[in-house]
Amino acid sequence: MITVIDYKTGNLGSIRNMLKKIRQESIVTSDPTEIESATKIILPGVGSFDQGMENLVKMNIKEILNKKVIIDKIPVLGICLGMQLMTLRSEEGKLQGLGWIDAETARFIFDDPSRFKSPHMGWNNVRQHKESRILKDMSPDSRFYFVHAYYVKSNNHSDILTSTEYEKEFISSFEKENILGVQFHPEKSHKFGMALLKNFAELY
Repeated sequence: MITVIDYKTGNLGSIRNMLKKIRQESIVTSDPTEIESATKIILPGVGSFDQGMENLVKMNIKEILNKKVIIDKIPVLGICLGMQLMTLRSEEGKLQGLGWIDAETARFIFDDPSRFKSPHMGWNNVRQHKESRILKDMSPDSRFYFVHAYYVKSNNHSDILTSTEYEKEFISSFEKENILGVQFHPEKSHKFGMALLKNFAELY
C-alpha cells in the first residue's frame, strides 16, 4: 500500500490513476494517524514552496513525516514541489524546508532567455549518475514530463541520481538511502513514469 500525502497542493487524482494502472493499491490522506501506518509514501506537489511548507505544518503532517522518513526510514518519493520541500530552503520563499537532503532550491536564470523559457515545460531526457533500484530495467532513452521554474542544487554529489539539460545541467532526481526525489512528473510521463513508479512500489 502506497500512502499519497494530501496537503492541498497538486493533482492527486492523476497520481492515484497511474498507480491503479500498475496495479498498486494506494490511499490519499492528510490524516496523521493513517500516515503513521504508512509503509511507502509519495509526497507530490504543485505550487509555491512556502505554501507547501505552511500546509504541512498547519495540517500536522510535518512532524509525522519526519518520524516516518528520518526515524522509521520508510521509502518516500517526492514529486516536483514535493522534491523541493525535501531540501533545506528555496529562493522562492522564506521558510525552511524539511531538510532531509543537503540541498537548496534555486530559480532558473538563463544566459539566453530568448531560447530558454521559465518554467521549463515539456518532455526531456535524464542522464543517470549512479545505480538505483528505482531505475531498474529502464531504457537509457527514458524521457519524462517537466513543469517547473525552480530546480534543486545539491551540496552532496553522491545524492544525485539523474541530471537533465535545459541550457544548463540541473538535478532531475536525487536519492539518499530511503529518500527519493524527482523534479519531473512520473504520473504524466506515460510508460516511463509507469516503470519508475512500478520500481518504487515493488523494489522498496
